[in-house]
Amino acid sequence: MGRNSLQIADLQQKKMGFFNVWLVLLAPLATSALPVKPGDYSIQEVSGQFWHISDLHLDFSYHLTDDHTKVCLSSKGVNASSPGIFGDFMCDSPYGLILSSIQYIKTSTQKADFMIWTGDSPPHVPVNELSTKIVIDVIGNMTSTIRSLLPDMLVFPALGNHDYWPQDQLPVAGSEVYTAVAEFWKPWLSEEALRTFRKGGYYSQIYKSNGTSHPLRIISLNTNLYYSPNQEIGNITDPADQFEWLEETLKLSRQNNEKAYIIAHVPIGFLPFTILTTAMRDTFNEKLVKMFRAYSDVIAGQFYGHTHRDSIMVVLDEKDRPIGSAFVAPAVTPIKSASESESNNPGFRLYQYDTNCYSLKDLYHYYLNLTDANRRKEALWKLEYIMTKEYNIKDLQPESLQELIMRFQKPQSVDFQNYYKNYIVNFDTSEGCNDLCKKRQVCAIQHVDAHSYIECIQKHN
Repeated sequence: MGRNSLQIADLQQKKMGFFNVWLVLLAPLATSALPVKPGDYSIQEVSGQFWHISDLHLDFSYHLTDDHTKVCLSSKGVNASSPGIFGDFMCDSPYGLILSSIQYIKTSTQKADFMIWTGDSPPHVPVNELSTKIVIDVIGNMTSTIRSLLPDMLVFPALGNHDYWPQDQLPVAGSEVYTAVAEFWKPWLSEEALRTFRKGGYYSQIYKSNGTSHPLRIISLNTNLYYSPNQEIGNITDPADQFEWLEETLKLSRQNNEKAYIIAHVPIGFLPFTILTTAMRDTFNEKLVKMFRAYSDVIAGQFYGHTHRDSIMVVLDEKDRPIGSAFVAPAVTPIKSASESESNNPGFRLYQYDTNCYSLKDLYHYYLNLTDANRRKEALWKLEYIMTKEYNIKDLQPESLQELIMRFQKPQSVDFQNYYKNYIVNFDTSEGCNDLCKKRQVCAIQHVDAHSYIECIQKHN
């Protein structure tokens, strides 16, 4: 058993002594993937690629037992639905599931320049089941797993709202978590990036592709500071001075002829599964949207996690012209609450970009059919879709996404039906998306500011 497995076993023993069991991890795992058929999905004229993975949510308590209320702490006493070695839809990820995703990336023939990792390593468990030390240990273990399996991969991480204890309460000043995680991420980040990360959990860093004169700046935001449940913020208008820093950073990028990718955990805009609800506090959402509009010539893409679903957003300017593309990656964890009828299969993705201008060209999304993997006792990761081919669009630029959204709005849109299937990552459900569901989705995709979103909702009413 490797060092990572021993660390997980140690966590499990600390938290699961009452089960009186040794938890055995499967390493190496039976992991494979369906081949990409060159005739169907050939990659042509691709300049650069990068991976995006999010919401690992390790549940170190996960184990198989006849008592399905005790399979995992993250089910909070609810019966696991059909637990297997790679997990259950009522539970967060067992280590084996996370390991299989990183192993697939390791053995993939795809050459990637870097990876973005948009947060949330600890599980959804009651607050008394965690501590600052356990949260730090879990983030450290996930970092070690990625580094050991992908030793040559440059990774740009972001903190999630669960990457703290108590969850959601990320502070506006330095903390034990910020300091510890900065040490974990030292091999990937510069000293300047680590300095601002220790201060407020955010950073920026230059990445320069070979053969291009234009640098790319990765800007990793701590949007958890703007998350509604965060009580540490109070009435502070610029938590951790992040807005001031962000504007200065974007202004410098413009002066230096750079392009920027924004990465963060909690996304901008409105949640597509409900109505009239932003992912972060309204005032902070409006400030971010205003800034992203002002620097749309600099920002070449936005990448988030948090919702556990696969979704897109288009940033429009004040005249409803498309000026920005935003992508929310689904989770590796398959968890859902007892009140939810739908969940997601585990997933992650690979983006293709132009190394000259860093415009986004395509998205390859991979997923694991969890039910099938548990039945086979083998993690068979598959290519779920290629975005340009799935939706017959030219690229991932704002104009192309806006054209796609126009098609979504048509009655009985096949494109939207495919989008919703991908939104839940091929989760097996007969429920579908009715008219109210579609209204929420389309308005959230197309309108990230309050005024235009509310107009969209009222128009559909």
